[in-house]
Order: sequence, then C-alpha cells, then structure tokens
Amino acid sequence: MNRHVAFSFAISMTLSALAIPLRAANKPRAGTDSRNAVSWTNDDLERLHLPGLICIVGRTDEETPKPPSAPAPYVETQDPAWYVGQAAKLRAELERRRNQLGAYRQAIQDARSLKAMTGGMNLDDGDIGITPEAGIETLQQRVSETQLQLDALEALARRNDIPPGTLRD
Repeated sequence: MNRHVAFSFAISMTLSALAIPLRAANKPRAGTDSRNAVSWTNDDLERLHLPGLICIVGRTDEETPKPPSAPAPYVETQDPAWYVGQAAKLRAELERRRNQLGAYRQAIQDARSLKAMTGGMNLDDGDIGITPEAGIETLQQRVSETQLQLDALEALARRNDIPPGTLRD
C-alpha cells in the first residue's frame, strides 16, 4: 500500500512541476495587462524628472572615461643607445679578429725565417686551415664578415634616422 501511495505522489508531483511553467507562460506580464501601448516623449520624461519619480542609474551625458593609453612598445632599432652597444660589440669583435689575423701572420713569418718562437700557434682554434695560406684566408673571411655586420648596423641606423656620429667612437 505504501508503494502505491509513494508512486502516485511522485506522479502527481511530476505533473504539477510540468504544469507550473505552462501556467506561468499564460499569465500577463507586469505592466502589460492593459492592451494600450504607451508612447513616451521627451516632454513626458521631463515632467517625470521631479525628485523621487525617476531613478537614473549610471552616467547620462558624461563621456565615458578613456583608459590611459599604453606606452609604446620598446623598439630597439629606434634607440640610439642600442646602436652604441651593438657597434661597440662589433668593433671589439673586429679588433679581436684583426689581432688574431696579425698574430697568425706574424707566427707564419717567424716560422719561415726560423726565428725562435716563444708563443706558437693555437691549432685547436677551430677550422684555421690545413695550410698557412688557408688559415690566413679563413681569418680574413672572419674579419670581412664582422666588418659586413658593422656596415649593416650602420645602414640600419641610417634607415631609422639615427644621427651618424652615434655609432662612431
């Protein structure tokens, strides 16, 4: 018997739960129970603007505040200090390579004239070359590459309107 009562109670609750939204859909909405539509004009709104009749939330005639503009992103190619740093690095590299080439040539010349060598040549310094001439060619190529990088940096500075004396010592 208890099962029949519980089952019939569950069915009646289910049917009533389904009927509530249907009944709510048929009811008139608040403020729409009259069939006449009301048109408001500006004059009507001005008459209602007495204290306490209308509550205005938010800003009305004020401009919306503009968020502060984000700072422009850092563009290193527009910064003269960046060019100074890059040029200093390339000049130091160029000087180091020129000194290396000069020391290599001097070591070859000392070896040819059978002078007493105190230093020697570092044969473990990368791909210097099998013959002395190939080593000189490789070192000259490295000097030329570094000089080309420095020239490219100067050309980039000219394109970005960096003053010419900025890259010089």
